[in-house]
Amino acid sequence: MLINILAVGDICGVPGLQFLENHLKDFKKAHDIAFAVVNGENANVVGITPKQAEQIFRAGADAITLGNHTWIRTELQPYLETEQRILRPINYAPQCPGRGIAVFPTEHGDICVLNLLGRFTLDNNTDNPFPIADGYMAEIREKIILVDFHAEGTSEKRAMGYLLDGKASAVWGTHTHVQTSDACVLPKGTGYITDLGMTGSVHSVLGVDPTQSIEKFMGNPPRRYDSGKGPAKMEGCIFTVDSETGRCQSAEAVRLL
Repeated sequence: MLINILAVGDICGVPGLQFLENHLKDFKKAHDIAFAVVNGENANVVGITPKQAEQIFRAGADAITLGNHTWIRTELQPYLETEQRILRPINYAPQCPGRGIAVFPTEHGDICVLNLLGRFTLDNNTDNPFPIADGYMAEIREKIILVDFHAEGTSEKRAMGYLLDGKASAVWGTHTHVQTSDACVLPKGTGYITDLGMTGSVHSVLGVDPTQSIEKFMGNPPRRYDSGKGPAKMEGCIFTVDSETGRCQSAEAVRLL
């Protein structure tokens, strides 16, 4: 049986949260989405709070993945221990709160979601995601395996896609907030896109107020990021997966304005 899986790009601030609340459930219904994974690590512009995570779940997300801003909001740490549906990158040190892999029961069978963090240009003390990802593929027994690779480098993301080709059902990149045009099914049956894009203000610099971003590049002292204003959008990718084999049949980038 073919099922549609939606991956949604990084939620950026209040505009992203509100847009998700207003549109995700209707979008899922219109596109017959069986399971939705949302990257929520910028829900607070930088980081995410438990309240914002709950808001994303109420909006229709089945799972939330995070990234390099996981630890910005310290109140999230106990929440990661109690809420099974939110994942932090698995290649953080094992003593860190939370988990980086989880299995979600659905009417179409169990779905495994894995969250990874890249190392290229990201100043994080993490283990190498490549042997970790490859090792887990040998252990996971679920047919449908979804991987959010939160990474900066396009080369690092594409290399991960090919490493997991034929092992995972879908691999997508997050973090750079700019949707790429390479949604595809890799040769061995894994759906792939280098970056989903973002869910937030249309007229922004990666979700941030453009004036503030310009000031930063001009050399002004840093200050707390403000979300962009005006209309918002949701970006992501729909992967159509065979629930019996776990192989992806199609990958389509989507944008809702």
